[in-house]
Amino acid sequence: MTLKIDKKIVGYTVVTEEQSTPLSAPGNPHSLAPIHQLGEPLSRPEKLVGNTYKIKTPVTDHALYITINDIVMNAGTPQEHRRPFEIFINSKNMEHFQWIVALTRVMSAVFRKGGDITFLVEELHSVFDPKGGYFKKGGKYIPSLVAEIGEVLKEHLMEIGMLSRPEHDPKQKVFLEEKRQEFVKRHASGQPQETGFPEGASLCAKCSTQAVIKMDGCLTCLNCGDSKCS
Repeated sequence: MTLKIDKKIVGYTVVTEEQSTPLSAPGNPHSLAPIHQLGEPLSRPEKLVGNTYKIKTPVTDHALYITINDIVMNAGTPQEHRRPFEIFINSKNMEHFQWIVALTRVMSAVFRKGGDITFLVEELHSVFDPKGGYFKKGGKYIPSLVAEIGEVLKEHLMEIGMLSRPEHDPKQKVFLEEKRQEFVKRHASGQPQETGFPEGASLCAKCSTQAVIKMDGCLTCLNCGDSKCS
């Protein structure tokens, strides 16, 4: 709160902490709302429960295994619930090792501090790869590997109840079912994809076409010919 001094200052005294009146005290005319101090970070118990998620992306040669461990809060009471406590990411691919370790340590620190952690999903989703993103199974576009980690965190938070799963309205459900049946029929009849490239091809970072397949043990784009082995 800002106080305007409209009189000339003629002197001053130093007030000790014991003599001062807190701003939140009832008798103080400039009383403020009570100040709530943040608690200390949660200490790690000996046993945690969690899930491990496997993700395979076209930007890494090996799969990533994401483990999110949860701490059980208010165990044995009606308010019992789980909340993330720590996250680990393991892979045979060492290319992204440094920033993945840094990211998981920062995320684990945020988990342990308490409070609302759902904002991390949006923050991770907003990270874009300058080389371009890729499409995952189902045709969903992922802008970066970091955003994929955000997808895993979102799925985990929905599973433990910290986020609610989006519900489709009846019209959307009918539309999605029609498209699913349409895809099943086309796939069963062996009809090629409209793009002309094999099903399951990944996105090419050079020409942004979903036409990269593994040929002779090397990822090769059937559209522009770009290859990791060339």
